[in-house]
Amino acid sequence: MRILWGDRAIRLAARSRALRPWPRTRPRLRLPRTRAGRRRALRAAVLTCVLGLLPSAWLYLAAGDRVVAAERAPHAPVALVFGAGLWGGEPSPYLAHRLDTAAELYERGKVDAVLVSGDNSTRDYDEPTAMRRYLVDHGVPADAIVRDHAGFDTWDSCARAHRVFGVDRALLVSQRFHIRRALALCRAAGIDAYGVGVEEPHRGAWYYGGLREIPGAVKAAYDAAFTPDPKYLGPRERGVDEAVAAAR
Repeated sequence: MRILWGDRAIRLAARSRALRPWPRTRPRLRLPRTRAGRRRALRAAVLTCVLGLLPSAWLYLAAGDRVVAAERAPHAPVALVFGAGLWGGEPSPYLAHRLDTAAELYERGKVDAVLVSGDNSTRDYDEPTAMRRYLVDHGVPADAIVRDHAGFDTWDSCARAHRVFGVDRALLVSQRFHIRRALALCRAAGIDAYGVGVEEPHRGAWYYGGLREIPGAVKAAYDAAFTPDPKYLGPRERGVDEAVAAAR
C-alpha cells in the first residue's frame, strides 16, 4: 500500500475537498417587520384559507338536505354505485360497504336497477364486473345490474350515467365524506339525485378520504362549471332502460 507524504498528499486532500458540494443555505422565512406588513400578511393568509374552503362550502350548499339514510330514501329508477378500488380482484372494504347499501336499497324496493360505475382501463383490472359479481352473490338479480366500464372518476360516472345510460333520477351510493361531491356533480350533469351516505368507522382511511375531498372539491367546482366531456363518452346504451322496464 502506497502512502502519500508531503505536498502531494496535501494537494490531493485539498482537491477532494474542493470537489465536494458546499452545503446550501436554506432560505429562511422572514416575517414582515412592520405592523402594516404583518396585517397584510395576515389578510393574505385568511383570504387564501377562505378561497381554499369555498369549493367545500359549495358542495355542502349544493347537496342541501338530499343526503338520506337507506330507509328514508325516496324511490328512484336506479342506484348509482361509484367504484372504490379492488383488493386482489375483489371489492375493497369501502366498495363492499357501498355495494351492501345498494343491495339493501334493492331489497327495500327503493330502486329497480343498479348501475355500477368503475375503472376497467386494463384487462386485469375490472371494477364493474367485480361489483356486479358481489351484488349477485348478495341477492341482487343479474339482469337488474348494469355495468359502466368507464367511470374513471366521479364526474365521468355522473356524466356517463346521464348521457350514455339515460339516467334522469337516481339514488347515489358512497361514503359520507364523498357523497356530497357526488350529489353536486350528478345534479350538475342533469340527474335529479338523492345521496345515501354509507357510514364508516373514523379510522385512518376515513380521515385520508376526508382530506382527499379538499382538492376533490376544487376539481368538482371546475367540472360543475364547465361540464367537460367524460374521458370516454360513447354511444347511447339501453341497459338501464331495459333493467328498469323488466322490473316493472
